[in-house]
Amino acid sequence: MQTPCIHVCSIDPATGLCMGCGRTLPEIGGWMSFSDEERRQLMAVLPARLAAGRLAIPPQPTMQVTAEQRA
Repeated sequence: MQTPCIHVCSIDPATGLCMGCGRTLPEIGGWMSFSDEERRQLMAVLPARLAAGRLAIPPQPTMQVTAEQRA
C-alpha cells in the first residue's frame, strides 16, 4: 500500500497539516481504512497542500553581524 509518509511527523499548529506529508490527523489516522480510490485522491492533493503550507511559513530572521560584533 502506497503512503505519503516520509517519517517527518510534525503537525503545523497554524495549518493542522503534517509538515512531512501534508495530511491532517484524521487523514493520517484513517489512512489504513480508506479505499484505494480515497488514498489516490488524497495523494493527488498533497503536493499542493505542502506547497501552500510552505508559503505560509514566515521566513526565519537572518543574523546580521554589526561592525562592533566583528571587532
